[in-house]
Amino acid sequence: MESTTGGKEEEKEKLCRRCKATYAPSGNTRLSCRFHPSYFVCRRHDDQKRYYQLRDGDPPYAAKFYDCCGAEDPDAAGCTTDFHLSYDDADA
Repeated sequence: MESTTGGKEEEKEKLCRRCKATYAPSGNTRLSCRFHPSYFVCRRHDDQKRYYQLRDGDPPYAAKFYDCCGAEDPDAAGCTTDFHLSYDDADA
């Protein structure tokens, strides 16, 4: 798209609704976005052999983890990569 100044119009960056990063659509690849496809939950884990750190006030059976990969840190890097998905894009 040409602007009135004769140069190319700058590509507008978008905000990814999965990882909350801004990105240029022209550089969006299947490896661009790292996210968790499931929720961070607090419940009994199927694998009771693992040790989970509980905080004061947590029920003794509560485990906090991402349901998709078992990561116990809410700030853990995503376990899946895919294209960024903008708020402007249709629901996938």
